[in-house]
Amino acid sequence: MLRLTWVQPEDLIGHELRQAAQDGREPSAIAARWRAAGGKRAPARAGASAEPASRYLRQLAEDLLDELADLPSALADHEPTDLATIKARCRAWPSPTPAAPPTPAGLEAAWLGRAVGCLLGKPVEKLPLEAIRQLAGSTGNWPLTTYFTAKGVPADLLAAHPWNRRSATTSLAENIDGMPEDDDLNYPLLNLLLLQRHGKGFTTTDVAELWLAELPAGRTFTAERIAYRNLLQGLEPPRTARHRNPFREWIGALIRADVHGWTNPGDPAAAAEQAHRDATLTHTANGVYAAMFTAAVIARATTTPDIHTCLRTGLTVIPPNSRLAKAITHAVQLAERHDDFDEVVDELHATHAATHHWVHSIPNTALITAALTHANGDFTGSVCRAVGGGWDTDSNGATAGSIAALLAGSPDSLPDRWTTPLKNRLATSVADFNGTGFDTLAHLTHREAARP
Repeated sequence: MLRLTWVQPEDLIGHELRQAAQDGREPSAIAARWRAAGGKRAPARAGASAEPASRYLRQLAEDLLDELADLPSALADHEPTDLATIKARCRAWPSPTPAAPPTPAGLEAAWLGRAVGCLLGKPVEKLPLEAIRQLAGSTGNWPLTTYFTAKGVPADLLAAHPWNRRSATTSLAENIDGMPEDDDLNYPLLNLLLLQRHGKGFTTTDVAELWLAELPAGRTFTAERIAYRNLLQGLEPPRTARHRNPFREWIGALIRADVHGWTNPGDPAAAAEQAHRDATLTHTANGVYAAMFTAAVIARATTTPDIHTCLRTGLTVIPPNSRLAKAITHAVQLAERHDDFDEVVDELHATHAATHHWVHSIPNTALITAALTHANGDFTGSVCRAVGGGWDTDSNGATAGSIAALLAGSPDSLPDRWTTPLKNRLATSVADFNGTGFDTLAHLTHREAARP
């Protein structure tokens, strides 16, 4: 039986009920109607429920999704999505600092750092926090210092907490042979292609058309898959981000942000605006802010080696009263308060885990920020903290790795145990990039950064 993930209305409605409660819409009456009809909760960790709903329940779910979308939000004034209003809310919107493009060596480090962090997180994606700690600890790798391995892990522990089934064969230490395909690398490749074809003045429609031409639908997830479906049904951006899309504040836009930062050195405002045009195909409000924040942090990191300055810059491009800004500020405070990062992670989980899905942008951006702050931007410390903190482990490791490696400045500054297994090669289904080396990607990115 084929059960498509992330698109079935009977599975979407539970996520949308939770999203509505988070973003200031009052969903209790609609939730009661869904439960009274026999509707179930959203799948906890996977993208599809095991059994199909009846035709009646499926139609009801579609109707309720539309009703939920029409509810007014009490947070609308604090969390706009249109760029002009976002900028009006940001009183410290940054000014550009003219800068040369990052060196090819710096960009190669950033590409490698993104791949390393992603690869570290892949085998434990979707696992609960305690399972990650136990699996790493059973092989003497806690706190994390290197890739996960299955060698030495007790059989009963693996039975209780199996590795991510899609990733174990390519991302455990004993199995790594180059960088395997992952959406956390596919999207930066797509955005590099986007700039090659359209330049920095690209539109959201350009992003949509590129996806339809170059991105296989089966390589999309959550908000991206919904937006892809909406495009095929004839909807146009920004409606593609809102129509029956309960994942519009999840992490997908964040993982697309790096190229926007790399190609706007010293100009966090331009990086954030570029990320906004990309993100609004699929996301709204905090989902968009997470991408803008990350792009601005990276743009500042191209010229400023201090991670704390970079993170403060990121906060200047998102509304200060948004939930994301508050979560980031809280994460920095935790990281500054506790010497033991496990205590930071425990408090972040206590704050967010009960109310947010493990792929939501708010807890994940907070964790990335905490990891970078606590590690003072050190590469190994940042990626290991980001992955060891759980939630969307491969995405968090990728973003933390990209930023910390850019700060490191060159591939030679990254420990060999991380980069040698990558063999300067990544796999992808995007365009003609399959098998491309990170050095080549760096030169291609440098070329786009140098373009006006």
